[in-house]
Amino acid sequence: MNSLETYSKAFDTHLKAYQWKNNPKNLYEPAQYILQLGGKRVRPVLTLLAAEVFGEDYRKALDAALAVEFFHNFTLIHDDIMDEAPLRRGSQTVHLRWSRDIAILSGDTLFSLAYGCLESYDESIMSRLTKIINRTAVKIYEGQQMDMDFETQKKVSIEEYKEMIRRKTAVLLGAALEMGAVVANTSESNKKAVYDFGIQLGLAFQLLDDYLDAFGNPETFGKQVGGDILENKKTFLYLKALENADTDQVEQIKNFFLHKNFDATKKIDAVKNLFLNTGAAASILKEIEKHTLAAFDSLEQIDIPANRKNQLRSFGESLMGRSN
Repeated sequence: MNSLETYSKAFDTHLKAYQWKNNPKNLYEPAQYILQLGGKRVRPVLTLLAAEVFGEDYRKALDAALAVEFFHNFTLIHDDIMDEAPLRRGSQTVHLRWSRDIAILSGDTLFSLAYGCLESYDESIMSRLTKIINRTAVKIYEGQQMDMDFETQKKVSIEEYKEMIRRKTAVLLGAALEMGAVVANTSESNKKAVYDFGIQLGLAFQLLDDYLDAFGNPETFGKQVGGDILENKKTFLYLKALENADTDQVEQIKNFFLHKNFDATKKIDAVKNLFLNTGAAASILKEIEKHTLAAFDSLEQIDIPANRKNQLRSFGESLMGRSN
């Protein structure tokens, strides 16, 4: 088995070797820009890792991993547009650096190019990989719509919120692993188990992202800390704070989240204190641990040698120990 660093370096080399068109410049340059911003390459590394743990040379999964990364960055470009986000991975977002219209087209292009990456596989594998992307895309769109609906929905339950992040975030981690398993041509039961591992890990990963959005270090988080608070997003922290709050705290929380005309720094600090004082911050950390452990439990259903399972576990531990 290779190290995670080996997978990451191999993927970056493969990405750099991709032959981009140069014209129209304003279509392809933004796509290359967001990909060059880097990140941990979590999803493509998962695809390579899954292929190898199921007995295939990870290099045979490089094109599938590239498809995963292209698709992921397509969703990021569109997500940033809808969120009106100023930063992505610490740099200016595509729609602000170019324009909203260019960002939409560039994101759509990445989506289409993802399918092109799969043309190197034989028809049977390509068909299965394409079906995974199609299924995942619809789930992500559903999750994004749920997220937008929550902005005007008067009451959102914690279970509704978790279902939204399952569709919007977790399904892509599951899909990345499943695609590697498909390239390796492993059993259906193994594909399901590794997908379930990705779903649980994805839930934990997104909840950790929610936590870091409020309590992370701006220098290492890569996005605007407090962005969810400023956008009045109904995250797990917000919902749990309301659930635990006393009457006075409920009034304070609702006041902050009904309006945007507060000083940004003061609003972020005040809401963070409410998250801490209501126990919401402690609750989300417990929820993160719960889904991380559920991910590791799903590994027991995978029929591979223990040392290969440990590679998946190690990745999960590394992912959940991300810098704050």
